[in-house]
Amino acid sequence: MTLDPLSDPHRYEDNDTLFGKILRGEIPADVVYEDEHCLAFRDIDPQAPVHVLIIPKKYIPRLSEADIEDRTILGHLLVIASQIARKEGLAEDGFRININDGVQAGQSVFHLHVHLLGGREFSWPPG
Repeated sequence: MTLDPLSDPHRYEDNDTLFGKILRGEIPADVVYEDEHCLAFRDIDPQAPVHVLIIPKKYIPRLSEADIEDRTILGHLLVIASQIARKEGLAEDGFRININDGVQAGQSVFHLHVHLLGGREFSWPPG
């Protein structure tokens, strides 16, 4: 069964979150990467010298709502995060990837996003 693109609940055009508005160009962002599947931009409240958010163009509210059909885009987000880390000079010293899922985990925008953080030492455990 093929979804009608105008009724697909996963279209970012119908996503009223902050990230949906960024994807539509309604809110500006400091974009560091874009392709047909995702957009990456600098966080406006960085928690490290480098803090980039990588978001899928497909609207997935949270990781726990991803389906098996989303496995390709989920992998793509991580590959792009790695490429951006290399471009930002983080590969040698290391970087952190973080995905928050739900309010208790600290998710504040309900559009799946990967945090790429680097440029400083991190402690463990996080949070």
